This record gives sequence, C-alpha cells and structure tokens, in this order.
Amino acid sequence: MFAVLKTGGKQYKVASGDVLRVEKLAAQAGDKVQFNDILMVGNTVGTPFVEGAGVQADVIDQIKGEKTINFVKRRRKHSSQRKKGHRQQLTLVRIADILEKGADKSGVMAAVSGAGVVAAPAAKPAKKAAPKKEAEAPKAEAPKAEKPKAEKKAAPAKAEGADDLKKLSGVGPALEKKLHDAGVTTFAQIAAWTEADVAAMDEKLSFKGRIEREGWIDQAKELAKG
Repeated sequence: MFAVLKTGGKQYKVASGDVLRVEKLAAQAGDKVQFNDILMVGNTVGTPFVEGAGVQADVIDQIKGEKTINFVKRRRKHSSQRKKGHRQQLTLVRIADILEKGADKSGVMAAVSGAGVVAAPAAKPAKKAAPKKEAEAPKAEAPKAEKPKAEKKAAPAKAEGADDLKKLSGVGPALEKKLHDAGVTTFAQIAAWTEADVAAMDEKLSFKGRIEREGWIDQAKELAKG
C-alpha cells in the first residue's frame, strides 16, 4: 500500500520502509511522528485530505541539504555584489505504518514544521476577585462637576534608541511595525543576523526571501556606522 502525504509545502508518495528527507520537523532522533495531511491512500483520494488517514514515521536524524550559492549584484542602486551560501535544514525519516483509518485516535505526536518555531509565553494566573463588602446605606450624591473635554491623544512616541528602519530598501511603515513587534528596532540587530536568524525571520514574518533580495544586512551595517 502507498500513500501521498503533504508536509513543508511539498507532496511525497511513500510506502512502508521508505526513507525520505522532508522540511525540518520539531522532533528529535528516535521520536515517532505522524503525518496527518494525507492526500491519497491506496485507491482512496481525499477532498483534499483523506479523513482519519495518517502516515507514521520514525525520525532518524536532523540533517542539512546540499549547499546552494546565492550571488547578488547591483549595478546602479547600490553598486555592490555579494556571494552567500545556504544549506536547508531537513529531517531524515523512515516510513513505518500507513493508516487508512483511526489515525486521529493513535496518540502519536503530529509531525509539525520546526523552522522558526517560537515558544508561546506562559499565561499569567488570573487575579482573584476581592470579596464583596456588605451593602451600605446609600450616601447622598454630591453635585456632579462638569467634565473637561477630552483632549486628543498624541501619537505614540518612537521607542528610545530605535533606528528609522524605513531607511532600508523596501521597508515602509507597515513593515517597520512588523519588525518592531518582532523585537527588531535597530540597524545593529539586523547587521548581526546569521543565516539561521534570516531563515527564522523569513518564516515568522513571511518575508519570502526579501531580506537577502534587498540586501538589508549590508545596508544595516553601513547605516549603523553613521
């Protein structure tokens, strides 16, 4: 029996015992995971997924793909060139079982993409409500004073020490707000980004390669000097 599963935006046709490389999963070597997005099992075709179907696999190791070279040259705007290598993070898995039904009740950990995963902050405990006081006799109300007209709120001030990230190529107010929400406020932070930081930020904010395409790191290094 074979199945067609979807993970990391790609589709794989697999059978029991197959070894394949998939986009990095949030798992360690020796873990057992289950792919739940199954497009086809045997002769059953999903719409788009087959309900109750799953593919279980054993995680062999966390690896990296072949090195790719990215060469960027700008003739007019920046008059610069850059050569950079990248190795995609992958997970090596061995297909164990193909389930036509009952995968939702198997109890096996779901295979979840591990790129750019950020732990959610722990929820703060709710404050206990103060005990209600016994009802007191109503007091005479004082004459109400006229309320002063509400003043218009001033626009929120720029964070102290933050740089104007709109100086980077392709960054507008909306994109600058996204970077601020992610904790990025200075050119020095961007200039210090590693390959892993760039990949995580691309995944988290859906930049789709804009960081490398626009050359933010090189620009940030120059702007940080000034």
